[in-house]
Amino acid sequence: MNSISTIGELIDEGVFIVSSDGIRLSAADRAMVAVVNFHISSSAFSEFDADGEHKIGLNITNLLSVLKRVTTGDTLSLALYDSKLEITLQGTYKRKFVIPLLDLGQDEIPPVDQLNFPVIAEVKPQILESGIEDADIISDAVLFESMGEKFMMRAEGDVSKAELELERGNQNLLNLEVESAARSRYPIDYLKKMVKAAKISDKVTIKFGQDYPMKMEFKSGDKASLSFVLAPRVSDND
Repeated sequence: MNSISTIGELIDEGVFIVSSDGIRLSAADRAMVAVVNFHISSSAFSEFDADGEHKIGLNITNLLSVLKRVTTGDTLSLALYDSKLEITLQGTYKRKFVIPLLDLGQDEIPPVDQLNFPVIAEVKPQILESGIEDADIISDAVLFESMGEKFMMRAEGDVSKAELELERGNQNLLNLEVESAARSRYPIDYLKKMVKAAKISDKVTIKFGQDYPMKMEFKSGDKASLSFVLAPRVSDND
């Protein structure tokens, strides 16, 4: 549910693709600033049966409203019937919800798979959260920067400044690969929504370049993954 909740922060509807390997979603927000990619493996389910490939258009808010009704000890079952998604919650008693499928066309998504990132940093999620929270009191954007042995997040206002710095070898910087030094600024309103995915992972992979899109990846073992690609905010002063 944490993954769907985070997705719902950015998009209000989307086309889920169900196949034998699990459930996938790729969608861009309406402003085409961010792209969401979600996958939950068939192995994450105690039982999974999908005949062929099915495209399911859903209102994310409606889906999340039902998922929030899951209580401890409930078994959740999903089934497709007559252009509807049936969700059954079985605990000490049974509850059933039916959500209509939407006839959604798959909007064109920017070709994010073709991106190459000169900087790859892996950090603990709470460090990323802290950096974004610090920056939020100073500015509406965060500058990500890396040069050789360091990974930094900075925000600057008219007279104020916030900075987070991690050097290679710091226990909170799990990995750092730098092909070339880079710095790029990103909108903090999007970052605050994306970092909510920290609940599903014990590390976050951040990939970026010079005035270049960022890719932020969260994984829950080999069961589920949620990633975002975010466009940079480029100004004449950068």
